[in-house]
Amino acid sequence: MENLETGKVWLVGAGPSDPGLFTLKGREVLEQAEVVVYDALAGQGILNMIPKYAEAIDVGKRSSHHKMRQEKINELLVEKAKEGKRVVRLKGGDPFLFGRGGEELELLVKEGIPYEIVPGVTSALAVPAYQGIPVTHRDYCSSVHIITGHRRDGFSADSISLGIDFEALVRTKGTLVFLMGVASLGAICRGLLQAGMDPDMPAALLMQGTTAAQKRIVATISTLEAEVERVGAKTPAVIVVGKVCTLAEEFSWYEKQPLGGVKILLTRPRELVSETAKKLRALGAEVVELPAIRTDRIAENKKLYAALKNLPSYQWIVFTSPTGVRIFFEEMAGQRTDCRLLAKVKFAVIGGGTRRELEKHGYYADLLPEVFDGEHLGKALAKVCEGDERILIPRASIGNRELAEALAGKNLWVDDIATYNTSYETDGLAQEKRELADGSIRYVLFTSASSVRGFAAAVGEMDYSRVKAVCIGKQTKAAADGFGMQTWMSKEASIDSLIAKLLELVHA
Repeated sequence: MENLETGKVWLVGAGPSDPGLFTLKGREVLEQAEVVVYDALAGQGILNMIPKYAEAIDVGKRSSHHKMRQEKINELLVEKAKEGKRVVRLKGGDPFLFGRGGEELELLVKEGIPYEIVPGVTSALAVPAYQGIPVTHRDYCSSVHIITGHRRDGFSADSISLGIDFEALVRTKGTLVFLMGVASLGAICRGLLQAGMDPDMPAALLMQGTTAAQKRIVATISTLEAEVERVGAKTPAVIVVGKVCTLAEEFSWYEKQPLGGVKILLTRPRELVSETAKKLRALGAEVVELPAIRTDRIAENKKLYAALKNLPSYQWIVFTSPTGVRIFFEEMAGQRTDCRLLAKVKFAVIGGGTRRELEKHGYYADLLPEVFDGEHLGKALAKVCEGDERILIPRASIGNRELAEALAGKNLWVDDIATYNTSYETDGLAQEKRELADGSIRYVLFTSASSVRGFAAAVGEMDYSRVKAVCIGKQTKAAADGFGMQTWMSKEASIDSLIAKLLELVHA
């Protein structure tokens, strides 16, 4: 994203909700935004990608419910751009498909504001696909037509026209996809029937598509309204009319995945969340990423700098987290420390994630405890040290006491040096708090005791007995128990073991 003195606006399509459907360019632009003006239809996982430093403005546009009128939104984009800001207008789906993106461009063009369009995946195609409905199929139809079901000002919900030529739609014999049409469902069904559509034509209402809560109601064009009234509708929703709707049961796939239909809140340090989220999403889960803790490198770390100059004097370097590994090697590079000084040093790591981070830097662990925690790491290291060895432990300022206690009593020189501080992210999480209370978020995954405390700091007061916590290690579980959460602990202190425990719970 270029550095502009005059500011610039990017109209970015956020897709239907699943962050996996957010485009690469969209994410790149969003990560560099200084101002983000977003709609209610932008997915929760995508909203969590908004940079911490960016000004986030919720204009809340959803069918028939607007926090800010369109004219004010247009003016806001111009105002922020004239302040010299990089402005992202984040819109659900695609900005040019019933997203009023063209209206927003009109004022930008008039005011001479630079802009770009970043297309998004439209719910008109993605939501049926996630429900197993191909909008075209050689045996059923050869065209698809996307129509807004949102009634215009001045039209009642009972108006047959809704500004739509129903007779032309029926003549196409193609699949019809109506967006924003829940409030007008009855009028749409009656309009198609009166235009001559077969009363037995399959039709479906697809609700909350591409999320763990997605559901579908499949009926016919003559019975869909009554069936929706019986079952109840939730927005956002897409109406699909056409013979392809009969394929939904046969072709459905999203909810059949190992974690399909399960919404999970994942807490980890900000820089480590996404890899675990990727594994969970590959199993079909909807993941809300909550960076509950933040790690900050300790600046001007004279104790560490002195240790780096004396690396050949150490027999062991002990890492207790992937973050500790990353910061250690960043500091080596920053101090221009020659990696050949590590030639005779051995490495001990607390677990698989830390080992993998070490391997990224071209080094392999010499010691990995059978149980991935500080106590067992210390005991394993004490067993292989005969005495008089010098050990460097670069780690968080609030370190695990059990590691140091396990090494005490041996004739060892231990330099336990803090390289980073851990602090809590304390943003208000009103939506997540509601979903934890009503069970929409089924489980919360914790990877450290500090992430439990960070989660509690962010969420604030609530009934923590409603939180189902899946934890790595006994210290993490103890922290969650302290808040009164329902807790389970993975067999091993690893992400793969944590996910295995989650799968066991879901399928119990």
